[in-house]
Amino acid sequence: MISLWDAVAPPGATIAGGFRDRAGHVDLAELQAGSTFGDALESLADRSVLIATHEQRASALALVELDGLARRVVLCTPDLSAAQLDGVAAAAEADAIVVDSPTDRSTPAPYVVSARPRALQGSRRTRVATEWVLLTSGTTGTPKLVLHTLESLAGSLLPGPDSAPRPAAGGEALVWSTFYDIRRYGGLQIYLRAVLTGAPLVLSCAGEPTAEFLGRAAAAGVTHISGTPSHWRRALMSGAAALLSPRYVRLSGEVADQALLDSLRATFPQARVAHAFASTEAGLAFDVDDGLAGFPEAFVGGGSGAVDLKVEDGTLRIRSRRNASRYLGDGAKALQGEDGYVDTGDRVELVGGRYYFRGRQGGVINVGGLKVFPEEVEAVLNAHPRVRMSLVRARRSPITGAVVVADVVLNETSAPAGADDVKQELLSLCRQVLPAHKVPAKMQIVPALELTPAGKLVRPVG
Repeated sequence: MISLWDAVAPPGATIAGGFRDRAGHVDLAELQAGSTFGDALESLADRSVLIATHEQRASALALVELDGLARRVVLCTPDLSAAQLDGVAAAAEADAIVVDSPTDRSTPAPYVVSARPRALQGSRRTRVATEWVLLTSGTTGTPKLVLHTLESLAGSLLPGPDSAPRPAAGGEALVWSTFYDIRRYGGLQIYLRAVLTGAPLVLSCAGEPTAEFLGRAAAAGVTHISGTPSHWRRALMSGAAALLSPRYVRLSGEVADQALLDSLRATFPQARVAHAFASTEAGLAFDVDDGLAGFPEAFVGGGSGAVDLKVEDGTLRIRSRRNASRYLGDGAKALQGEDGYVDTGDRVELVGGRYYFRGRQGGVINVGGLKVFPEEVEAVLNAHPRVRMSLVRARRSPITGAVVVADVVLNETSAPAGADDVKQELLSLCRQVLPAHKVPAKMQIVPALELTPAGKLVRPVG
């Protein structure tokens, strides 16, 4: 058993790395002589702890301190309502909550962390194999609680015989950053990569304008950065993406279409541009860096690798050591099938030796009994040189039950006066490459599209 603290602070070593946000930065080395909990740290031993801080930096420090000490840590996102937080606390059997400002909560018992480590009496030691609990997004009720371990989350980054090589001493420095919140699966992956390789991590801040975040990232010399495709479309629209000179650009969380991949390659010609597939339940499955949308057919099948993929009933299914073990809570459904595979619910289609993502199983639009996956139509719209992003959705129809409509955001350089011409060009393009039932019946040019707290397009429910 190894904890996050053991991995970053082996005996006699100095901890490298740290966290930077709008308020400043803190080095992980400060934890060798102190704690953000002060002398209250030991009282959290063997407890189920909600991490419910407002700022990411406090959560980032708390995770290093609590793994191996607490029985369970639950990463709560700041958008949870009080009722949702109570539901999560009950499902996780929490008896403590970590916050970064005074609170009147009495259940679970609140612990206030400081912005910087303060004096700690005694030494730390690993006691337990801590359970890590992540929350699913996209629900108005109590989120599902997904149970992981440090091993299932960090994989080969942990010290051991199967570990990935750490950067060589004196090699070119890495500086990580992510648009994601680290309390969500996509952001947590980047957090663990940074912490376990001793690299600094530049954190985003809630409500921070995209251009301001990119300016901070550039000033910090960020070399590796990740986000959803929607994050990257906003970054390109902001005009501030050109401030960066990354060596690695990563996309995950949504379908990465060819137009966006081409735009990122043109903006960052020296960078490796990769799009990854991962989910809170299935873990990280793969990343693709050949510059093309979708993934090679060769990734699927075999059934004897570290990550096994199969396509069944049109959806991608994953089995690996990166899978979560189960859902928490009374009446929680099984996370995996009897064969150990997790059904991701993501539809894929094999075309010319390559699988392409078509959208979520639950996101299909039914037009007179014919299926339309919004992401397929969006890929066509986004390929137009004057389009930055789009959202395809259903509108009720008394004849077909539903028709396809599209909201389109143009590049900043597009002239508003030409909007009607663009719409006609887009409709003509759709008619050329899509069946008639997939062509939008209505299209409007909009100034922006709303994103969820996880950085994905807000899609209508139902």
